[in-house]
Amino acid sequence: MPTMSRPDGVRIAYQLQGSVGRPGLLLTHGYGASSSMWRHNVPDLAHNRQVLTWDIRGHGASDAPDDPERYSHGACVEDMLALLDVAGLKRAVIGGMSLGGYLSLELYHRHPERALGLLLIDTGPGFANPEAREAWNRWALDRAEDLDRQGLAALPGGREQREADHRHGAVGLAHAARGMLVQQDGAVLQSLSDIAVPTLIVVGSEDQPFLAAAEVMHKRIPRARKIVLDGAGHAANLDAPTEFNAVVSEFLEEL
Repeated sequence: MPTMSRPDGVRIAYQLQGSVGRPGLLLTHGYGASSSMWRHNVPDLAHNRQVLTWDIRGHGASDAPDDPERYSHGACVEDMLALLDVAGLKRAVIGGMSLGGYLSLELYHRHPERALGLLLIDTGPGFANPEAREAWNRWALDRAEDLDRQGLAALPGGREQREADHRHGAVGLAHAARGMLVQQDGAVLQSLSDIAVPTLIVVGSEDQPFLAAAEVMHKRIPRARKIVLDGAGHAANLDAPTEFNAVVSEFLEEL
């Protein structure tokens, strides 16, 4: 995979596939996964457009610096903007799964001018309730401690995580849990009603923790469309790739 060097010295691994034509698509994987989770989707989605996938810092083939200050939502958003620049995409459809979906919302919140549309997969917009946010943050910090003690064996073990190749081990994942999984406020949730681009929400019918989050986004994002994929879990794009590719391709063609 080619890499892109960031101003803080972190190298970000990415892949750009497809050909220039229809609006491009940036896909961001979930926590503990890597860009390999899109392998069953990119061939169909890149039929007549550029599809950009990448490994979040600390994940996959990207660098995993042993400096917790280099892991934050802001750093990831800047990585995503730089990737769009590398691909020559002034604007693109911004999409992601789980943490990647949250980062996609964060990018839109900070830089709406770079997004032609949003694709939100098995993800959520954060928490309105401070107690719920604190409970989530405690869970994230517990994951970081488990990764420090047990290494990669401490990953929760979703399919997208089991099939990822984290070349630098667990150190970056632990830092990412502390800096990226943890949420500081409800700004992204509060900004949903300001989204002014076409938005597709995809969630697996068996992804119980995120069905409610998908409904919240569906209600708050103007004119958003929601698709529930029967029998799919948290990684709906892996569990039901044919159905996923069909609904996403239709959405992209309508833009």
